Amino acid sequence: MNWSLAVLRPGEEFPAPERALGSDSPYPGLLAAGGSLDAPTLQRAYSQGIFPWFGEDEPLLWWSPDPRMVLLPGQLRVHRSLRQAARRMAGDPRYALRVDTAFEAVMRGCAAPRRHGGGTWIVEPIVAAYCALHRLGLAHSFELWRDDRLVAGLYLVGLGGCAFGESMFTRVSDGSKVLLMALCGFALAHGLRWIDCQQQTAHLAGLGARPWPRRRFLDCLAQARALPAPPGWQYDWTQFRQHCAAWL
Repeated sequence: MNWSLAVLRPGEEFPAPERALGSDSPYPGLLAAGGSLDAPTLQRAYSQGIFPWFGEDEPLLWWSPDPRMVLLPGQLRVHRSLRQAARRMAGDPRYALRVDTAFEAVMRGCAAPRRHGGGTWIVEPIVAAYCALHRLGLAHSFELWRDDRLVAGLYLVGLGGCAFGESMFTRVSDGSKVLLMALCGFALAHGLRWIDCQQQTAHLAGLGARPWPRRRFLDCLAQARALPAPPGWQYDWTQFRQHCAAWL
C-alpha cells in the first residue's frame, strides 16, 4: 500500500486534493503536513477544498476528506425541541443574536474543554491564523448573548457563495443549534448555496447534512467561489424571524 504524504515547505503549493490518503490508510483524507499557517495560506487552502486540523503536540496537518459532509441550508432539520428553543430565545429580551462582534471569544469558547474530555484542535496557531482571516473579512462568527454575556458561538469561513462551518459551542441548551438555524437563514437570504461540515458524523446527519463525494464537492466549490459574497454579515432576531419563519 502506498501511503506517501506530501511534506510542504512554507509557501509551497498544496498537492491536488485527490492525493489525500484513502479509506485504506490509517488517516483517511490526510493530504499534507507542514507549510505555513497564515491568512493567505488558509484562503488558498479553502479555495481548493483543504483545511487544517491538528492537535497540540502534532505537526501542521492539512486534510481533504472523501466523502465530505455538506448541509444545504434549506434542508436543515429543525426538531420540535429546537423550534421551541428558537422561539423562546427570539422572544426573550435578555437574548441577543449578533454577528462578528466577538470572533476571537467565539473561537476560544469552541476551544474550551468539553464535558466528554479530550483535547482541542483549536490551538493557539489556529486562533491566530483564523483571527487574521477574520480581519480580512473571510471568517465570521455567529453569536448568542444573554444579558451581555456570550453563551453560544459558531465560526465559519466564507468564500463567494458558500460557507465552511468550523466549530461551535454553547453554554445554554440548544444555543449552538439556534445559531446554526441563523446561519442557514442567512445563507438562504444571501444565496449561500451550501455549508461545508467537513467530517461525516451521525450528529450532522441528524441535522440534515449529507455526504458528497470529493469530486462533487470540488466541482460545486469551483461554482460557488465564482458567485458574489454576501454584501455584509449582519444578523439579528428580526432577520432571523423573517428568514427562518418556515422552521418556527
